[in-house]
Amino acid sequence: MVAFALILMLSMLLAACGGDGEKEEDTGSSNGGDSENAEAKSEGPELGQKDLTEPYVAWARETISTEMLKQLLEKAGYNVEKKQVEAGAMFSSVADGSADFQTSTWLPATHKPYWDKYSDDLVKVKQVLDKAPLALTVPSYMDDVDSMEDLKGNEELGESVDWEITGIDPGAGIMQNTEEAIKEYGLDNWSLLRSSEAAMLTELQSAIENEEPIIVPLWKPHWAFGVMDLKMLDDSKGIYGGEGDQIYTIARKGLKEDAPRAYKVMEQYDESYEMINKLMPKVHKDDQPVEEVVKNFLDNNPDKVDEWLDGVPTE
Repeated sequence: MVAFALILMLSMLLAACGGDGEKEEDTGSSNGGDSENAEAKSEGPELGQKDLTEPYVAWARETISTEMLKQLLEKAGYNVEKKQVEAGAMFSSVADGSADFQTSTWLPATHKPYWDKYSDDLVKVKQVLDKAPLALTVPSYMDDVDSMEDLKGNEELGESVDWEITGIDPGAGIMQNTEEAIKEYGLDNWSLLRSSEAAMLTELQSAIENEEPIIVPLWKPHWAFGVMDLKMLDDSKGIYGGEGDQIYTIARKGLKEDAPRAYKVMEQYDESYEMINKLMPKVHKDDQPVEEVVKNFLDNNPDKVDEWLDGVPTE
């Protein structure tokens, strides 16, 4: 009986040890799976340079697109500093490496002078919008003005606006286009008033409220076309780029090697007129903070975020 009891106890002990061994083996298999999942999540371009600088001009679309790429890159693990500058500094800072990228290059017409000057040190990362037209623009109730030629020698119109075209910041490409247009169309009596986009829009809104004449340089996409009845003047000489520019994300040379993950995000980021036209009025007309507008869009459009961040590790 004693021998039988000892054999029974040994059998139970061995069974218990075998069970523990199986549990340890199962646990080891589970840990291996977690490791494989973690490895899969970490696959993709390396982070590289973690701190990035993004210069921009506070134009209607650019305010949105700059913040959009900033928040996407932060999801990918970067620290992004936005810097509001003038157009010239936006190009020169990326070219000399003191900044890393910008979302606001309109080619072939609008920013041609800047591109000609700095293109050796810049890289076109991605075309994000096609056919972005620019032109001198007037309220639709100005029935007698439909083209650039209609401005030449138009005494009644010229005197009503003091022969002034109400412009924006002097470094903007569309301002350079307008200076050229004044020469090419022989608009000798006309002058271009330098101010800012915000000041120009204030003057435009005021003129429309009083149904007064006004001429301004404008472009699409822009929220003004969604809330005001406007028409672009026909530009038969193509000084403003004909059917329209293309808009590019531009980076400094070497960024692809220095921050591979950021470069991949930029390669995958694109825009649609529907998206930009929906977001611009919230920021520029309703005065909502651009950070909140962009965050809400990203939160409510996870499929689009997944598309932009496809194959990119997030942190």
